[in-house]
Amino acid sequence: MKPFIVLAFFLVSPLLYSQSVRPTTESVAKHIQFLASDKMKGRGTGSKENEKAAAYIIKQFKKNGLTPLGTDGFLQPFTAKVRRIVVPDSIRPASNVIGFLDNGAPYTIVIGAHYDHLGEGRQGSLRDANAVGQIHNGADDNASGVAGLIELVRYFAKNDVKESYNFLFIAFGAEELGLVGSRYFVNNPTLPLEKINFMANMDMIGRYAPDRGVGIGGYGTSDAWPAIFKEVNGGSVKFFTDNSGSGGADHASFYAKKIPVLFFHTGGHDDYHKPTDDIEKIDLVSEVGILSIEIQLIENAMKLPKLNFTEVK
Repeated sequence: MKPFIVLAFFLVSPLLYSQSVRPTTESVAKHIQFLASDKMKGRGTGSKENEKAAAYIIKQFKKNGLTPLGTDGFLQPFTAKVRRIVVPDSIRPASNVIGFLDNGAPYTIVIGAHYDHLGEGRQGSLRDANAVGQIHNGADDNASGVAGLIELVRYFAKNDVKESYNFLFIAFGAEELGLVGSRYFVNNPTLPLEKINFMANMDMIGRYAPDRGVGIGGYGTSDAWPAIFKEVNGGSVKFFTDNSGSGGADHASFYAKKIPVLFFHTGGHDDYHKPTDDIEKIDLVSEVGILSIEIQLIENAMKLPKLNFTEVK
């Protein structure tokens, strides 16, 4: 029996290894707990806490062996203007955090999520004027997306597979001020835009509603997406598609440059842009399911040549 046991181990061990690097509820929770804690004071653009969030992301990028591809190591600094009634117009420092997984391939897949939020209610759109001065933790918006970004870094960097595409992982700054970070990147790319296959964006993937499902936008931005979506199994997490490549999230900056996109989003809720967007309300199990769907789509896409772009009418 011993030879059989040894053989069985070697037959199943690659599967076990692959499973060991897949996103888990524990690891997703760890990232969100750090980014959306009261100590981070809402990660407002220009704040020390926003810089701490960037440092945390850099630490995760380094841990998983990514190469810096910013203009200052992993950082791509820029300035962002705050235009809101509750504060005077001002220029604030911000940065994108950019890491590269080089598989020696001619083309690259971009995976992104924004890491800024509203601080203490003095930045960005505010739904409750009485909340000025209160910490807006932004657990769903968008610590959930950044947690997903870090987990996909870990999966593609540690899955013991050399994929047929490179990966560029970007945590965008100043999204809440008008997609400033993603627009800055596409106008000042650290990787030629013509080398990008497509961009996948995660913005608010933590509040799954079973009666709605997770929306995946960008379905109309390439005629290859229908084939890529075939046989994707979400398990208990259902999804629906939307053709649009534009909208109020960072993927729109890439779509404007005629790059195919996907956009993962679980929809609005009563805590959106309020101090009550806390980790206790995050559906960790469903977020892991959403990341599984995204992995399937990316792996299906990597079986095909570079996607063509289709403008959505």
